[in-house]
Amino acid sequence: MKRIAGEVSGAFGDLGMFLPHVLGAITVAGLAPLGVLFGFGLFLVASGLFYAIPMAVQPMKAVSAIMLTGQLDPASIAATGLVLGLVFLVLGVTGWIDRLARLIPQSVTAGLQLGLGLSLALLGLDLVMETPWLGLLVLALLLGLLALKLLAAMPLVLLGAVGLGLLAGTAELPGAVTLGGSLPAVTLPGWGDLLLALELTVLPQLALTLTNAVIVAAALARQLYPRAAGRATERNLSLSTGLANLLLAPLGALPMCHGAGGLQAQHRFGARSGLAPIVFGSLLLLCALFLSQDAAAILGAIPLAAVGALLVIAGGDLAFSRRLLDARPNCWPAMGTAAALTLLVNPAVGLLAGCAVEGVRASVKRHLHARRKGH
Repeated sequence: MKRIAGEVSGAFGDLGMFLPHVLGAITVAGLAPLGVLFGFGLFLVASGLFYAIPMAVQPMKAVSAIMLTGQLDPASIAATGLVLGLVFLVLGVTGWIDRLARLIPQSVTAGLQLGLGLSLALLGLDLVMETPWLGLLVLALLLGLLALKLLAAMPLVLLGAVGLGLLAGTAELPGAVTLGGSLPAVTLPGWGDLLLALELTVLPQLALTLTNAVIVAAALARQLYPRAAGRATERNLSLSTGLANLLLAPLGALPMCHGAGGLQAQHRFGARSGLAPIVFGSLLLLCALFLSQDAAAILGAIPLAAVGALLVIAGGDLAFSRRLLDARPNCWPAMGTAAALTLLVNPAVGLLAGCAVEGVRASVKRHLHARRKGH
């Protein structure tokens, strides 16, 4: 019973990444709640069944950021998902993703993880400060639950946050909920949509997904679940990302990928198996198929300050991992460079700069070694 309670608690651990992007996709970009929730639900259930660990499914954040500026409509968002899905499918099928992963030093991967974790924690703090009294209260309660190992109570904290938000007037529930069954409609993009996707979204998102959703996620899975993460390879993560977007983007899904932060968040709040994403995905499928007209309003009742508290904890865990603490001093320059530029610019720049610093370090080491042998 305790194990199941932990899985249910962990199932909601990644709300910090899920809610802001999904609500933005529905309210700002005009995506249909049915397609968005159906896509996430199906991908989550499939990931839980295949990987058998709490493998996260997250919105593609670069796409989401551009989408929220109003530059993308539903057809161009579908085009983005199709193009990125094809790219990651090709990388997985050909095995090129494994070659790319082998070229990246462990110090750089650790730096990327540090930078991504810090960026998540800072985003969480921004959300917490939207309603500071509520966000800080939820953060304190969650830290207390973690200290006391009472993770099963995490969903109760979120429900309490909804209640406080309703009492304070910072959240509201729909007046009446309409039940009804429906299926997603198909959206087929045109050539103009595909060209717009290539121009605006594909390259920035490609770098982010390659680092966070494939390389760092695979490394973190091996770290957290050394015995159970056999399927969570770079190749499989690339293949599942590609297949999911190719199949679900035409049904109105937001472009999706896996994510190291989401994996860490679900683990932190008690998940240890694929049951956590299956539970969350099943709930989203039910909302999509039977509550799609009111789903966005129901999800929006969870205060973003409470969502931010989840993100602060998950980001801190991702940043200050055992890999960082066990690193040798000669790894620190590459690690620090990758982390700083990931935080200040983006993961692609952090990756390239970290590899360059590691290359210089290796070259200097070889030079010194040759000199000593010469003497």
